[in-house]
Amino acid sequence: MKWRVVLFAFLVSLLIIQFGMCQKVEPDPKTKAEKRPNGKSKTVKGTGKATSSKPKVKTTPVTPKEAQTYLTQVVNKGRFQKVGDTLTVQAGDALELRCKGNPVQWTVPAYLEEDDEGRLRTVQHERYGTLILANATAADTGEYTCYPMYCEEKDCRKQYDKGVKVFIFFSDPQELFVPSSDYYEVIQLRTNWPTVLPCQVTSPLAKVNLHREFPPMEVNVDGQEISFDVKKGFTIHRPKQYHAGSLYCVASLGNLRQSSTKYMLIYVNYPAAPPSPAIQTSSDTVAVGQNLQVTCTVVGEQNVVVDLTWEYPEQKIGRPMYTQDSVQTVQVDGQNRQRTQAVLLVDEVREVDQGTYTCTAQNLQGSRSASTSVKVQSARANTTKPKRNQEARQRSPTET
Repeated sequence: MKWRVVLFAFLVSLLIIQFGMCQKVEPDPKTKAEKRPNGKSKTVKGTGKATSSKPKVKTTPVTPKEAQTYLTQVVNKGRFQKVGDTLTVQAGDALELRCKGNPVQWTVPAYLEEDDEGRLRTVQHERYGTLILANATAADTGEYTCYPMYCEEKDCRKQYDKGVKVFIFFSDPQELFVPSSDYYEVIQLRTNWPTVLPCQVTSPLAKVNLHREFPPMEVNVDGQEISFDVKKGFTIHRPKQYHAGSLYCVASLGNLRQSSTKYMLIYVNYPAAPPSPAIQTSSDTVAVGQNLQVTCTVVGEQNVVVDLTWEYPEQKIGRPMYTQDSVQTVQVDGQNRQRTQAVLLVDEVREVDQGTYTCTAQNLQGSRSASTSVKVQSARANTTKPKRNQEARQRSPTET
């Protein structure tokens, strides 16, 4: 009886297990293939089973955005303010600037670079650099720049395109102009070359005018021919002869009125470009004993000094050079032009005079050269050729 009960329980258990396995229906392979997005099935050799590969998705690497360099001023401990294009600080106060980056390098006005009193110091921290100026004076007024550095191992260089600049006025109630040890400063006026009169004020609120010493008068500043920038001074954009003379600036702020250093402006007719010489010889081939002339000519702007120099074959052995120089005004396309000319004279040419002749023309803008070659026929060639002609003449009657 017991074995029947055991057999019955075993059969019931077997039926339950088979029923549970039937519930796990294997999914249709076709259905799985349809659900794969953009997937391709492939058969693995030796197995006969289909496998699928996942589609490759191209990813663009994301580069971190470079940190922008900027300046901040330390106002008090724990208080900072971002710095703009200009900044005004009272003379006598301390200045502390921070520049984001590691490492960074600072540039300051030339006066401070030569300062040996220890008022200026720079410190590099982990994430920023610091510039500290103690006991500032009106003479410290100028442009301050922070440059982030690009380093490869120990080699570092400035990143000029990422530099941050600020012009700082150190305002002094007794000094409206940046102090200067010069009473007169000579400035050269060049034709079509902007010229700056650096009468730099210590306060952006000062009103500045330009004056001529002789005859005493105020110079008109129209913003086109002459303009004023509080960070630079006065600029003469296209200097002319009438701009020359003794000029100075006058600044006023409140009840204070002061004059700047005097600027002696000297006008120089500057050429627009280096001269272009043209060289020509009386003959490319000359016989020994004949005379040779090599001419170098420059046609250009009037009232511009042009120097002409020569290089020639016999220069190395010390043969003296004889030239005829001239400067004349000529008409070119209906305009007056200046012709500068030099003629190199070579008397009784010798074989050593054969070679290259070079003329170099130079003005204040630069120099250019032009060259030509001269061939000298030897005396032997000159005497041999007539003999051949004479022999031909003597043979011709007998042959006929």
